[in-house]
Amino acid sequence: MPKTITLRLSDEDYQRFLSFAQADNRPIANAIETLALRQLDEVLFVDPYEMEEIMSDESLLKRLGAGHEQARKRKGRFVE
Repeated sequence: MPKTITLRLSDEDYQRFLSFAQADNRPIANAIETLALRQLDEVLFVDPYEMEEIMSDESLLKRLGAGHEQARKRKGRFVE
């Protein structure tokens, strides 16, 4: 079920979002949602080229596997 949030923006930021929305012929709420989701995808996920590089690095995969196993066994310590 969709949720409604309140977002406080400066006049300048509101105008920037509004300009983007108008240029893309969409409501401002949809423009903000689209931009936020794009940013999340960029921050949280790797692109196919990066994933191919990761998957081809045997040494890295072994280290990731060892780290995963240690985390599963709750070995090691959390470093902030």
